Amino acid sequence: MSQENRGALAGIRVVELGQLIAGPFCGQLLGDMGAEVIKVEPPAIDGKGGGDPMRNWGHGEHKLWWEVVSRNKKSVTANLRVAEGQEVVRKLAAHADILIENFKPGTIEKWGLGPDALHAINPRLIIVRVSGYGQTGPYSSRAGFGGIGEAMGGWRAIVGDPDRPPSRMGVSIGDSLAATYGCMGALAALHARTRTGKGQVVDSALYEAVLQVMESLVPEY
Repeated sequence: MSQENRGALAGIRVVELGQLIAGPFCGQLLGDMGAEVIKVEPPAIDGKGGGDPMRNWGHGEHKLWWEVVSRNKKSVTANLRVAEGQEVVRKLAAHADILIENFKPGTIEKWGLGPDALHAINPRLIIVRVSGYGQTGPYSSRAGFGGIGEAMGGWRAIVGDPDRPPSRMGVSIGDSLAATYGCMGALAALHARTRTGKGQVVDSALYEAVLQVMESLVPEY
């Protein structure tokens, strides 16, 4: 960055654990508003992988999508599957205002980084959790993807030609909508924290985010 971003969220620190689209897009929105975003990325293992997979998405030498979604962010490397990496996140969370994660529900709890553990370290921490079906309910333990969330929320039924199977929209709208609602929840939680002094858990599900924007189509159906 050539100059410091002094937006409305200047002074707010965000730890982003998410990968691919939903978590990083939520972090991008908060960073655009001036928050300091520290992105935690996985290391390469046996010389393979390393970093958010979005670093390698797209065509050509310069991956434009990565440059867009990672703007206003600082990256650190930590393996969340081992104790040393988990301790890095605890230290970051101790001095953060917001933490974003979009792993399968139960994953960060398995790593000792669930809301109860993090709130014991920092009661003011706001935790944004983006998943396919939310943190509770009969499908919560399932891995969720944008396409499934778009179908269950009703979006794909209204895209395409009526004499053909449902079509995919040209962008990952389910992920982006869930990330946007996660960001809205984080902003509301920041406001609530000024009264209570405590952070909240924001639960944003892909299919619910899509359903929210279906306007009158569902009740009319």
